[in-house]
Amino acid sequence: MAVTIQWFPGHMAKAIRQFEENIRLVDVVFEIIDARIPASSQNPEVARITGDKPHLFILTKKDLADPRLTQSWLNYFKQHQQPAIAIDAKSNFNLGDILSVISPLLKDKLAREEQKGMKKRPIRAISVGVPNVGKSTVLNRLVNRRAAQVGNRPGVTKGQQWLKAGKSLELLDTPGILWPKFENQLIADKLALTGAIKDSVFASDDIALFGLNRFRADHVEALRDRYHLSAADLNQSDVELLLTITQKMGMRDDYERASNRLIQDIRGNKLGRFTLDVPREATSDDETDS
Repeated sequence: MAVTIQWFPGHMAKAIRQFEENIRLVDVVFEIIDARIPASSQNPEVARITGDKPHLFILTKKDLADPRLTQSWLNYFKQHQQPAIAIDAKSNFNLGDILSVISPLLKDKLAREEQKGMKKRPIRAISVGVPNVGKSTVLNRLVNRRAAQVGNRPGVTKGQQWLKAGKSLELLDTPGILWPKFENQLIADKLALTGAIKDSVFASDDIALFGLNRFRADHVEALRDRYHLSAADLNQSDVELLLTITQKMGMRDDYERASNRLIQDIRGNKLGRFTLDVPREATSDDETDS
């Protein structure tokens, strides 16, 4: 039986409290979510604290995600009147892309301030997201400098800081935050597989088996080609297949090492672009809750 995954260190609890305190200072919330898991990387605490304040989803890592499903997600968000934009933060994205989406959301508020004789000011935003989602990379791109630490592991950013993006936008950066308890362990598995949860928190073979199961269902050709698997290999159970892959990697029976390699292969797109969440799952959840 897979071990339940939970990870909520003290600095995340502090970051949520700071988010609650600072929400009144900003005009809009930027929630950075992973294009590979657009539903699972949404933090329910962010939705609770944001309330009715304008809220923009920024889907990062679109170059790693299935482009067809990324477009499906953008369509889904549009149908639900949820502003969203998908970006490749490392190359194809700039401040103008963000302003073109958020300026209409704040037009009336800023016009009212101008009518009251208030001085024209930059839009103020707060940036939030789960760990290792690419939030710091987005911020550095917006401010056109290396203002926030960037790393490929969760928990790199530990404090809060205000950043200026030209004359039009001021950003309050926050550390990556999860929520106190994962009610759905499938969400935890997806977060772990994509790198939002510290690797030491979960059993690598559990997450490798989860990844194998998903790729067998949706990307079996990539799995077969990457690890030189036969039809007979692919007819094995997930556990047997993991052992077969371990041997084909030349690791004998060191399935834990092979599990870590498999996870890194998936994260590094060695098995191709993928998306673990599909919009119909989100629709089903909405219908269940209604």
